[in-house]
Amino acid sequence: MAALRLARYIEGSYWEDLAVRFAFVIKINLVGVQLINKLINMSVTTAQVEQIIAKATKFTEENPVAVGASAVVALATSIFLFRRSNMNRDGADYNSTFGAAGKILNNADHNLKGSEFHDSIADYENMFSGARQETGAITSEESIEVRKKKYADMVNHFYNLVTDFYEYGWGQSFHFGPRWHNEEFMESIKRAEYHLCSRLGMKPGMKVLDVGCGVGGPMRNMAIFSGSNIEGITINNYQVKVGNKNNASNGLSHLCKLVQGDFQNLPWADGYFDAAYEIEATCHSPDRVVTFGGVARVLKKGGLFAGYDWVVTDKYNPDNKDHVRIKEGIEVGNGLPTLATPEHIVDCLEKAGFEVLDHYDANKGVHDANQLPWYETLNGKLTLSGFRMTHLGRMVTHSFVWTLELLRIAPAGSTRVSALLNATAIDLVDGGKDEIFTPSYFFVARKK
Repeated sequence: MAALRLARYIEGSYWEDLAVRFAFVIKINLVGVQLINKLINMSVTTAQVEQIIAKATKFTEENPVAVGASAVVALATSIFLFRRSNMNRDGADYNSTFGAAGKILNNADHNLKGSEFHDSIADYENMFSGARQETGAITSEESIEVRKKKYADMVNHFYNLVTDFYEYGWGQSFHFGPRWHNEEFMESIKRAEYHLCSRLGMKPGMKVLDVGCGVGGPMRNMAIFSGSNIEGITINNYQVKVGNKNNASNGLSHLCKLVQGDFQNLPWADGYFDAAYEIEATCHSPDRVVTFGGVARVLKKGGLFAGYDWVVTDKYNPDNKDHVRIKEGIEVGNGLPTLATPEHIVDCLEKAGFEVLDHYDANKGVHDANQLPWYETLNGKLTLSGFRMTHLGRMVTHSFVWTLELLRIAPAGSTRVSALLNATAIDLVDGGKDEIFTPSYFFVARKK
């Protein structure tokens, strides 16, 4: 009865919206597994799912007392469930159906606390002033130069804010990969990584550099596959902390190590590594000649460097306003000074002291009958593993994050980060459909 009285008190007020959103999101998480299984078995379309959700939302709006009562219980439960989390860092922290999203930006490992999240997103957004408001605003030389000069802060802000979202929704390998029609998502991700192992000739005893290593997902997969010793560098200290804890919990500390630093100024001695790779990382570089030159310096003579880079393709038209809109959306949503072309990648490698042995778009068959487009994962499928990646799944997560931020469980600014990533997912899909962008421009080069 007390819950009902409180529900009636909040009815019609600012808190009614909170009650509707919070109770609805809690209910979705509680029944999510059963609902998704039923939808899969029924072959229900995404549009039909959204109709189901719309009906459920309408019910909650028309029955605020019942929903309010649920919200009161949910609010009390949330204080216990979503207090600052201690993470195991074993690769399974975000596997739970209920409560996993409550760990986003809300765990004891994170470097930022309280208002620092809000300040970080504000500073990041300032570097992309005018983005998504005026097409062409961040394509000007002046705007690009701002991000190049502040690139270290830009990239550090970006990964402080998005690392948890990436791991929650994507896994520990923060990249795309060409995908065959009969491959599961993680199979395609690992195949892209193993392809690098193959082209680099990685084997036990080799010392290999991971340039821009994230939380070390690819590093661990590639070390297990090849037996090589891999050291990675990332500018973001939170990622170093997360990655090395994962290395230890998976029994890989003897093969894998993350260090904090700037890949524009590598801290290793000349000729230290046998090989090097980067996976969708040097797209953050303000000057690839400097980045690649540093890699060349720490490689032994004749050492190989391979990677996948983000580029606009020859189908991109800078005079097409919609192409520019898509390109800028990808840049603001991924912490990029500006997207390069394949020709620029090759030119920078050669200027840095490499002989380019091979280069091509690994997604060149993106719309072939036997391939799944690399961006298809962002559209997602109604499976237990794929739901978070779907538009509907991202909306559920976004609503959940909004609620937790409103309750001051998640830090201020969390919803803005979620909105940024949701908008960018749409831009990536649009760029892939039009074939004006690829995240997987492959290259392999030898130090001269």
